Amino acid sequence: MKKYFTLKKIALFLLLVFALIQFIRIDKTAPNSDPKKDFLAMNSASDEIKNILKIACYDCHSSQTVYPWYSEIAPISWWLKDHVNEGRKELNFSEWGNYKSRKQDHKLEECAEMVEEGEMPLNSYTWTHKKAILNEEQKGTLVRWFNSLRTHESDSPTEEE
Repeated sequence: MKKYFTLKKIALFLLLVFALIQFIRIDKTAPNSDPKKDFLAMNSASDEIKNILKIACYDCHSSQTVYPWYSEIAPISWWLKDHVNEGRKELNFSEWGNYKSRKQDHKLEECAEMVEEGEMPLNSYTWTHKKAILNEEQKGTLVRWFNSLRTHESDSPTEEE
C-alpha cells in the first residue's frame, strides 16, 4: 500500500512538472529576411523542385518554418526549436543572397551530398512529415539540380590554404 502511495505521489509530481513547463514557450517568430535573397527567388527551379524543397527542406533550413500542432507541447517544442535553429545555422535558404559565391557553391555541394547519401531530410523529421520522404527519383532530380547550379568555385584551394 505504501509503495502505491509513493508511486501516486511521483506521478502527481511529474504531472505537475509537465503542466508547469507548458508555460515555457518557444519563439516562433520568423526572422526578418529579404524575399529577393531567398534561394528559390534567386534560382529558377521547376515546380517539382520548388515543391520538394518546400516540403523536405524549408521547415528547418529557412525563415519560412511551418510549426506543426505538437510544437505547442513542451518539451517537444524545445526539441523542435533546437532542430530549426541548428538547421538555419547550417544552411538558411532565406539568407542565400547574403552568402558569398564560394560559400553558395560549397553549400550546393553539401546539399547534393546530403540528399544523395540519405542524410537529409533527417529521419526524425520524416517520422512526422511523411511527404518529406524522398524517393530515389526525387533524390536524383534534386541532386542533379543542385549540381547544375554549382560554379565549382569551392573546389579550388583558397590563397590562404
